[in-house]
Amino acid sequence: MNYSQTVDYLYSRLPMFTRVGASAFKKDLDNTIALCNALDNPQNKYKTIHIGGTNGKGSTSHMLAAILQKAGYKTGLYTSPHLKDFRERIRVNGKMVSKSFVTNFVKTQKELISKIEPSFFEVTVGMAFSYFEQEKVDVAVIEVGLGGRLDSTNIIHPDLSVITNISLDHTNMLGNTFGEIAFEKAGIIKTNTPAVIGERHPETDPVFIKKAKEQHASLIFAEDDLKATNVSKKSSTLKLDIIQVDQPLLKGLHLDLTGTYQLKNILTVIEAVQQLRKIGYQIADEATYQALKNVKKLTGLQGRWQTLSKNPLVICDTGHNKAGITEVIQNINQIPYENLHMVIGMVKDKDISAVLALLPKNANYYFCQPQLERALPANELAEQAANYHLKGKTFNTVEAALANAKSKASNKDLIFVGGSTFVVAEII
Repeated sequence: MNYSQTVDYLYSRLPMFTRVGASAFKKDLDNTIALCNALDNPQNKYKTIHIGGTNGKGSTSHMLAAILQKAGYKTGLYTSPHLKDFRERIRVNGKMVSKSFVTNFVKTQKELISKIEPSFFEVTVGMAFSYFEQEKVDVAVIEVGLGGRLDSTNIIHPDLSVITNISLDHTNMLGNTFGEIAFEKAGIIKTNTPAVIGERHPETDPVFIKKAKEQHASLIFAEDDLKATNVSKKSSTLKLDIIQVDQPLLKGLHLDLTGTYQLKNILTVIEAVQQLRKIGYQIADEATYQALKNVKKLTGLQGRWQTLSKNPLVICDTGHNKAGITEVIQNINQIPYENLHMVIGMVKDKDISAVLALLPKNANYYFCQPQLERALPANELAEQAANYHLKGKTFNTVEAALANAKSKASNKDLIFVGGSTFVVAEII
């Protein structure tokens, strides 16, 4: 098989959560353990950092990987899902895994895959761990796929565990309350391993504190220790100072991820750096400054409050649940425009009502559907949206919806594209 045939095999033959939803989620680690045992447990041959949470874990993973890279560490980065190319999931110093490695891995492990019958995600985790071993990385930043306790990535023994925040998402698999979801996310906190929690919440704090105590793990809440001040925003950067216990820590930081929600993520990242330094990582302030200015260039991150074009201004964002869309709306409200055009698509297993209730009523809507089985048909989305007084037209593809929005918008208007990671993936 060539590369494209190999990826088609992975997509079509293996249960894939992004395509079919909950039926692809394996509720134990048995397959991953069996797969990695057969691969001689590559994940134990380099340092790792584990990053989970409901929102922001992707941005946090990329920022931390960029900092480690600038600090001189050969850095692996495993994230999901990808937007355009499967290989985005597996990077070393920002460079995607080679097509030949993907092809050879599947070719040599095809018998094992047939025997174990793993999911798509389980195979990609094993592939990433093996690639990082082959490339002899110093450290790998590993983003949790879904949840934490039963996520395939949770066979690593990291130097640091990071949980960005908790909100209601994937409730059909992780639980219906903040506390239940926090229990699943807390599963990445390991024995005698420091843990950083990005944001406090009265329902989740006790869960994390209890888990850390059970594991004899030190626990710190980033928002207790650090604050962002003197924040200003330009079109291409956020500028800010970070203070620690009212004392300047990092002044004049520039961040090339401009969504205001990154102000929460950056505190989590800097706290993670502080904790890594305590256990022996050599990370100079200059590495932090240089990395945060160039996260997208260093890691290939896309889709986070990303400007696609100007005149009219077109912005996309992968926020896809209540908390994520809340942040999106806050960012929209900071932009001057004459008319707002919303290109929106969603998948079936999200809390659609909670998202629709947040969307602005004084906008022109272009309801669409990404090209995957989990997609909510555009006409169904439009019907539900009408209950919230959101009106617009329906389109069978994201591309057609965006083209129509552009044809209707003036140079002083704003077009936003989102509602789902998979909507963004089709237009960047």
